[in-house]
Amino acid sequence: MEKRIKCYLAWIDNRLEYERNLNWSEEIETHLVQISFFQHERLIHLIVTVVFALLEMMSFLCLLFVFTPGMLALTLLILVLLIPYIRHYYILENSVQRMYRQYDEMLRRRDGTDNNWLERD
Repeated sequence: MEKRIKCYLAWIDNRLEYERNLNWSEEIETHLVQISFFQHERLIHLIVTVVFALLEMMSFLCLLFVFTPGMLALTLLILVLLIPYIRHYYILENSVQRMYRQYDEMLRRRDGTDNNWLERD
């Protein structure tokens, strides 16, 4: 998924930089579909990440009260799985935010205006 989103972002950036005479309405429509796909992926990964974080906290608390090699292994295993989930969610979140900025630029191009209000966060 990471490779797909990075390729898509680069492709849109390239179109925004070099192609001036596009039908921006069609591009916006296509871009909104891609945004919705990535938003769905982001939501799913948020849920999974939160579940793993809660499992990690519960296993850590259990480890504090019942220190066994099995509990230690479980806590470390969940932590090892949690770190890549956090990284992946971070990439998805930042990529979707970047897609929003691309969408704003497409609106500017379609409307032929300079909407300064779009740049405020």
